[in-house]
Amino acid sequence: MNGITQTIADINAAVNGVVWGVPALVLLIGTGILMTVLTKFFQFRRFGHMWKNTIGGLFRRDTGIRESRDRHSISQFQSLCTALSATIGTGNIAGVAYAITMGGPGAVFWMWIAAIVGMMTNYSENVLGIYFRRRNEKGEWSGGAMYYLKDGVGRMKYGKQAGAVLAVLFSIFAVVASFGIGNMGQVASITESLNAMIPAGGNTVNIVTAAVLVVFLSLVILGGLKRIATTNEKIVPFMAVFFIIGSLIIIVMNASKVPAAFGAIFSGAFNFKSAAGGVGGAIIAQAMTWGFKRGVFSNEAGLGSSVMVHSASNVKEPVVQGLWGIFEVFADTIIVCTCTALVILTTGVVDMGTGASVSGATKLGLATEAFTKSFGTFGGVFLAVAVTLFAFTTILGWSYYGTKAWEYLFGTRSTLLYKILFIAMVAFATVIDVSLAIDLSDTFNGLMAIPNLIGVVCLSALVVKITKNYSDRVIRGKKDVKPMYSGIPEIQKEQEERKD
Repeated sequence: MNGITQTIADINAAVNGVVWGVPALVLLIGTGILMTVLTKFFQFRRFGHMWKNTIGGLFRRDTGIRESRDRHSISQFQSLCTALSATIGTGNIAGVAYAITMGGPGAVFWMWIAAIVGMMTNYSENVLGIYFRRRNEKGEWSGGAMYYLKDGVGRMKYGKQAGAVLAVLFSIFAVVASFGIGNMGQVASITESLNAMIPAGGNTVNIVTAAVLVVFLSLVILGGLKRIATTNEKIVPFMAVFFIIGSLIIIVMNASKVPAAFGAIFSGAFNFKSAAGGVGGAIIAQAMTWGFKRGVFSNEAGLGSSVMVHSASNVKEPVVQGLWGIFEVFADTIIVCTCTALVILTTGVVDMGTGASVSGATKLGLATEAFTKSFGTFGGVFLAVAVTLFAFTTILGWSYYGTKAWEYLFGTRSTLLYKILFIAMVAFATVIDVSLAIDLSDTFNGLMAIPNLIGVVCLSALVVKITKNYSDRVIRGKKDVKPMYSGIPEIQKEQEERKD
């Protein structure tokens, strides 16, 4: 049995090296660059418009941002919180620490670049998600890469069969990834964090953790999207602000080292000194690779995951939900990941020049060391609470992604079976070695990007057309332009008849 397991692990490692290798990262980043250029740098030109119509809208009345009058959909803010629940997770803490130790401080710069272009990938996904979504048997919105692959790519010349196959592949990859990255991987992070905080707890900690998680997750997940969205709406803003404030306190405590930290990030990104010695190319490539990899892994732009929950929003303008996608990446990587990076660099737990861990700690252990060094024992408790909240909400978010992918494959009525299996997996993840399962799901997580990006690239002209349509009507005020709400005639008519 060990031999079979090792063989599977070896095969997966080889596939993973390709899926998360340089060619795949070039495809991910390249798609972001393509959409940035085609939309004429929309994320920069319309940044103020994005801010006004997303977070800025929370302070206005009757915008539909905070509440949904449609009982079958969720509000725009709830869709954002649920999307962020899946992206703001352990990758923002342990992932950033790992990127710095593996690629040096310069990896942070390339993480920012991945986010800047990834904003337009996420924007494009959400625009297409809203444009091709449809209602299921319960009247709920169902959208995601599988729908714009089947109904979007499927309408192109010679694209019918290709679109259908890609949609099924994406759904299969999403279901498998949901059990690993969105479930067992997060449970493992919770138990690791709690065991570090309660070292004498032994296996009791794992058993109690499993019982508590199963109870609370059952109460939320079995209640459907509305309950998931309501829960995340309450937890996600709190946990994000909670972590950011804690990080800012540490950064202020080490304010004198902040200029040096930024200097290490920028010099490390291009490694000017090493370049003079003739080894700059390899080191720069390493910084780029790890920065891009952890950036994409953190905000998931290009994977097609968060579009499934964005498509459940009460919004009728595809571009408006696309704006929320831009903000999602901005908040996840530019804000939260940067806070983590500055905490690690300014507390002295890594060598500022190389990013090497001073104590030998890595990933979550390194982040814990940084917080403990600043806050003492409270720092470890602080991070354990943050990791637990991050991981818990990530499980909730991915449970919905897996549900929608399962629904596409097997129908709406079968989704209860998926939810039961998903919750049961949480209990097993605390008492068995899930390292191989997590590694496998990491590969499938990356595999999701391939069919999704094919869809985004193939439908890029449509994204540009919808964006121009919105800009002409809403920003430029042209009255004679017919709105493009949906590629489904009956949905287009339904949205046109809406009074809001």
